[in-house]
Parts: sequence; structure tokens; C-alpha cells
Amino acid sequence: MTKGVWVVFATAMLVVIGNVVLLWFLLQSHFSAKEEPMELEVMIARQLRHLAIPNDQRQMANPVPASDEVLAEARVHFADHCAICHGNDGRGVTQIGQNFYPRTPDLTQPETQSFSDGELFYMIQNGIRFTGMPAWGKDRPEADLDSWKLVHFIRHLPRIAGQELEEMERYNPVSPMALEEQEQIDRFLQGEEPDPPSSAHHH
Repeated sequence: MTKGVWVVFATAMLVVIGNVVLLWFLLQSHFSAKEEPMELEVMIARQLRHLAIPNDQRQMANPVPASDEVLAEARVHFADHCAICHGNDGRGVTQIGQNFYPRTPDLTQPETQSFSDGELFYMIQNGIRFTGMPAWGKDRPEADLDSWKLVHFIRHLPRIAGQELEEMERYNPVSPMALEEQEQIDRFLQGEEPDPPSSAHHH
């Protein structure tokens, strides 16, 4: 066999073995998302993720120059679209993020920051299967400037300032229940009688 054939064969075998091991772990945990992934499962998942990203994509350079304006745009984008799972600070300590399997990662840690710009972009644009990470990007990488701007913001997360986090709170999505409560408060402050409590059960 040629070297190229051996590489393809070894990759295919790794995928098969990884899937078998993953299935075994899932059966052992009864498919529960409450369990923490075991180290072997994490190692296999990371290797499969690495193999799934094409080499030319990993080596792509960010076509968007870094600037304060780019960070400001990406900060608003992140607060509106990403923070519900990742948190404004990128640490993933949110109700939704901590209930995913695997847990939403801390984007400030070396495990994430060590990815190349191309790898981060690829994961934003294409998502990651079997996790809660959806695919957000457009079809052509060179046209998806918003995702490239998010790459700059992810790089900035380890040193994000408190003032930036306060600003981001203004752009976080608000639930219908929270909007209703705010309207009740506004009416009360204006001297109106509050509406009777809703009989609906909220989780």
C-alpha cells in the first residue's frame, strides 16, 4: 500500500473504533446527558473533530483585520446569538450551556485558544455534530465575514473587560416572560394597577 492509502485506512479504522467506543459509553450511561464525558471519550471526540476539519480550512488566515470596530460588532453579535449558551464572558456557565452533553466549553481556556483561526471559523460556520453547537455560517467562507469577526472576539475573551460585559447585557435576548414582568414593573411605576398573576406554570 502507498502512504496515502495507509493514511486513509488508518483514519477510517480510527473513526470505526471511535464510534464503537462512543456507542459503548452511551449504552453504559443509558444515553444520559447528566454524566460527564469520560477522558477516553473526550480524547476520541477531539481526535475525530480534528480529522473532520480539512487541512486547507485549518490553515486559513482570518481575512478580516482586527480593529476596535470589528470587536465592537462581534461583541454585539456574540451577545445576541452566542451568549445564551456560552455566556457573555465565554466561560459557558449558563443554564443551557451546563446542561449540554458535552458541557459548553470555556472559550477562554487554552484548549480553545490553541485552535487556529481557520479551525475556530470552521466550527462556527459548520457546527459540531453530536453537541449543541449549530452551524451558523454562510456557504462561502470568504463571504462569511461575521463569523471571521467572531474569531477575533473569541481571541479577545480571555482579557474581556467588565465594562464590555455590562454593555453586552443590553443585547442579550429577553424571554417573553421577562418582557411581561418588565411591562408590569413599568406600569406599576406609572401608577397603574398591576395585572393579576398569570395562572400559567413556568419552568
